Amino acid sequence: MTYDFDKVIDRGGTGSFKWKNGDAMLPMWVADMDFETCPSVKAAIEKRASHGIFGYTILSDGWYQAYMSWWKNRHSFAIEKDWLVFVTGVIPAISSAVRKLTTPAENVVIQTPVYPIFFNSILNNGRRVLENKLLYDPETASYRIDWEDLERKLQDPQTSLLILCNPQNPSGNIWDRETLLRIGRLCEENHVTVISDEIHCDLVSPGKEYIPFASVSEINRRISVTCIAPTKTFNIAGIQTAAMVIPDPALRHKMWRAVNTDEVGEGNCFSVLAVESAFTKEGGEWLDALRAYVWENRRVAEEYIAKHIPKIRPIPSEATYLMWVDCTAITEDSDAFVEYLEKESKLMLNSGSEFGGNGRTFVRINLACPRSMVEEGLRRLEAGITRLENHP
Repeated sequence: MTYDFDKVIDRGGTGSFKWKNGDAMLPMWVADMDFETCPSVKAAIEKRASHGIFGYTILSDGWYQAYMSWWKNRHSFAIEKDWLVFVTGVIPAISSAVRKLTTPAENVVIQTPVYPIFFNSILNNGRRVLENKLLYDPETASYRIDWEDLERKLQDPQTSLLILCNPQNPSGNIWDRETLLRIGRLCEENHVTVISDEIHCDLVSPGKEYIPFASVSEINRRISVTCIAPTKTFNIAGIQTAAMVIPDPALRHKMWRAVNTDEVGEGNCFSVLAVESAFTKEGGEWLDALRAYVWENRRVAEEYIAKHIPKIRPIPSEATYLMWVDCTAITEDSDAFVEYLEKESKLMLNSGSEFGGNGRTFVRINLACPRSMVEEGLRRLEAGITRLENHP
């Protein structure tokens, strides 16, 4: 079956957060795709909506089986039914974990630059952020873990939690098995629990595969809560459906209590069937086509930048539909830079400063949109940078 990812869809009048500034502004920022979801998901939601009664909903056996079969078939990870706990979203799960597994003023380690909401989940709950800043090599435009710094921060007796982004957002790193094993051993030695955010796990480059944190060792399984969902993959974030994978029964009981105490442990009438209809044979075929399209968008963007905007440099990426771009040669203040682009080029990007680490000279660009929009966004970016250089 073929899928039309070139189709431009008007999202006006839908309450879209991404398009909140209207059609004149081209939004290539928040991680929200401008593609219709997989046909099987759309059909299931339409069928359920036609019923007309939207009462309380229970978790079906199909919900469990959907996660179990998808992770076994696509990620070679055998999840047991008892390990799965429903939650309305990955961030609600992380925030609940911070509240349940740590006490006020304790440390939570994150590896920056990283998804900005991690900061919110920690700071809004009265805990302290410890940044294990990823080491950036400007020659290869790549990131790696600062192991010495990580070990020192995990050894702090006030550190009780590490939030891992796997695959990493915004760099697009896929952490290899040895890296995940080493993180697990260090955390276990220092009595630190790991929350592994794996929401981007299906959005990897064609031919690549990610490795679930909990799959690599018994230690990793015992000390971790893995957060997964179909929402990024199938562009259904507004349905609010996710799951936690927690092999250890004591840790699982704590997290089950946490999400239910926080009232984020119950779904709605679409959240169960969305999972069941996404993790299917057609969902897999649609995803493979999506990945091929997005990585062609990435190739187009990389070639355009190299030819027309050589002063900025995209980071090579193996995962996510997000491009992390080094703008060191043109700005030392990404906040001012993205504000300038919004005003002068009507182009919305994410400022890298929000991500911590060395993000103050980076921007993040969302490539999950029709190619015509990617090309228009690149032209606006080029025009904005040209004006900035001519009139600093």
